[in-house]
Amino acid sequence: MEAGTVFPQPPESEAKRAPEDNGGNKGVDGDTVRNPFARLVSHLRASWLSGKTRPMEYRVAQLEALERFLDDKKQQIMDATASDLGKAPFETELSEILVCKNELHETLNNLSHWMKDEKVDRILAMQLDSAFIRKDPYGVVLIIAPWNYPIQLFLVPLIGAIAAGNCVIVKPSEVSKKTERLVAEALPSYLDKHCFAVVTGGVQETTRLLENKFDYIFFTGSPPVGRIVMTAAAKHLTPVTLELGGKNPCYVSDTCDVTNVARRVAWGRFFNAGQTCIAPDYLLCTLEMQEKLLPALQKAINDFYGPNPRESPDFGRIVSDKQFQRLRALLGSGRVAIGGQTDEAERYIAPTVLADVLPSDPVMQEEIFGPILPIIIITNVDEAIDFINSWERPLAVYAFSSDDKVVNRILERTSSGGFCGNDTLMHVTLPSLPFGGIGNSGLGTHHGKFSFDTFSHLRGCLKRGMGRESLNAPRYPPYSQRKFGLIQATLKVAHKSDCTLL
Repeated sequence: MEAGTVFPQPPESEAKRAPEDNGGNKGVDGDTVRNPFARLVSHLRASWLSGKTRPMEYRVAQLEALERFLDDKKQQIMDATASDLGKAPFETELSEILVCKNELHETLNNLSHWMKDEKVDRILAMQLDSAFIRKDPYGVVLIIAPWNYPIQLFLVPLIGAIAAGNCVIVKPSEVSKKTERLVAEALPSYLDKHCFAVVTGGVQETTRLLENKFDYIFFTGSPPVGRIVMTAAAKHLTPVTLELGGKNPCYVSDTCDVTNVARRVAWGRFFNAGQTCIAPDYLLCTLEMQEKLLPALQKAINDFYGPNPRESPDFGRIVSDKQFQRLRALLGSGRVAIGGQTDEAERYIAPTVLADVLPSDPVMQEEIFGPILPIIIITNVDEAIDFINSWERPLAVYAFSSDDKVVNRILERTSSGGFCGNDTLMHVTLPSLPFGGIGNSGLGTHHGKFSFDTFSHLRGCLKRGMGRESLNAPRYPPYSQRKFGLIQATLKVAHKSDCTLL
């Protein structure tokens, strides 16, 4: 078995049959010797080239197998995420099980429609022809998943990749160890081993994996690693989707229901102990609103997790010692107004709110990815907009106000991957909305049909008949102005303003 690969490898005879030029891997006598994953990639490419994954019935069968995986392994998923992240069963069932099932059902309900050729408008010269867009699978896809939502963030893109007819290699995060092991050991028995594989390991294995030619790469993680993935993809001109996160601002206007704002912000910030790429990363509000928000946030935290959140079964833990040390260092920014308690042995950091934070403080220099919420003081909505626009474009922007004009003002004058007014996180639960970043927070979108589209190549197709050659005569040499006039009349796309009403 090749290093880090969970699925059994194909017999040598099958690997030798894999086409050399199409795969970008040189078979058992070439790159396979140097790269431990080349044979696996070649085998999946041969399976894809056979057309096995293209029929709708095959895609549906594999998607239904994913639902059985979620049903059969539900308790193991809850146990694994509890071990890795201290995640409460409620949070796991909501963010790992329900979200994935909704994606599956949305896809299964609509797949036959999504797969159909899309007819397009035709100009006069092609009125007797067939012009359409064919939704082709890319081929062999690589999905690299993170540790914070270790089931959802590999399964949702996998659903889209399967629905689009691709073969897939999944690389779960090695940081969430128990969930990685569960996926590696359990998933193979549900999917077709000739078309889908799981590769485990750390940085070294991922680096070697990326040396291979893939037809599409889907990566979820940090911007620095996203650049590495994009650089590796560029060597093979491989298209990518990058989900990278960022510092998501949350503006709170002076006209709002403070209690409701506090509860919705606290839930979004401290869900999964703050280890959420779309969590509100910092608050922007006036000094007067800060003084109202602090007691309301304290009450919301007490209502959610009790007077000692460390004893709450609903509050998670930090995933690793490395992340714990990084987060604890950020507590030195500003003034701890709420929380601040830590326990290294449990990797526990209390739900924390920092006041008097400056833009230059360490907590504002990186995505927090933990249960820490800084408050930045601004004087008005225009200053908040200028502040947001002075930073890299985030994965999400949040705005709270009882005045819809204020919410719309934030929406219209900022740029981000997504937007949610008067709540947090909830926009990601809608499979009918695209999810993705922009600029530093990512490239490309997925969820629902957007996942299917992401993993599909839109192939422009024109089919013409062999007859009626006289209609083509004006385009052939020798050329003349008369011929051009005829061609222009049949090929021209008229601007509607050119039309004259009689």
